[in-house]
Amino acid sequence: MEAVIYRDSSGQNYGVQVSGHSDLGPAGNDVLCSAVSALTINFVNSVEAFTKDKWKVLAVNEEEGFLHAELESVSDASRLLMNSLVLGLQEIEKSYSRYITIRFEEESKC
Repeated sequence: MEAVIYRDSSGQNYGVQVSGHSDLGPAGNDVLCSAVSALTINFVNSVEAFTKDKWKVLAVNEEEGFLHAELESVSDASRLLMNSLVLGLQEIEKSYSRYITIRFEEESKC
C-alpha cells in the first residue's frame, strides 16, 4: 500500500493519492487498509463539511483501493486537516512500514 502526498513548490500539501491493499489480513478484514481508508475518507469529508474549499477527485477505484484527490484551493483550515491526515498516515507507517509507504511528491499546481 502506498500513500502519496502532493506538495506545491512552497511545500504546502494539497493532494493525496492512496493505492493498493496492505494484505495484512484477509479481504474485508484488513485493519491497516481500514485505518488508512478511515483517515482518508474522514479527511475528504472534513474538508467538505468544515471549509469552503473544493475537491478535484481525479480517480477512484474502491476494489483496487485507489483514490487520487486534490484541493482546488487550500485555506488554513484545509491545511490543518491535510497536516492531520499526514500525521495519521505517518504514525501508521511507523508501526506498519512493511505494509505501507508514504512519499511526498512536489508538483506544480496548474
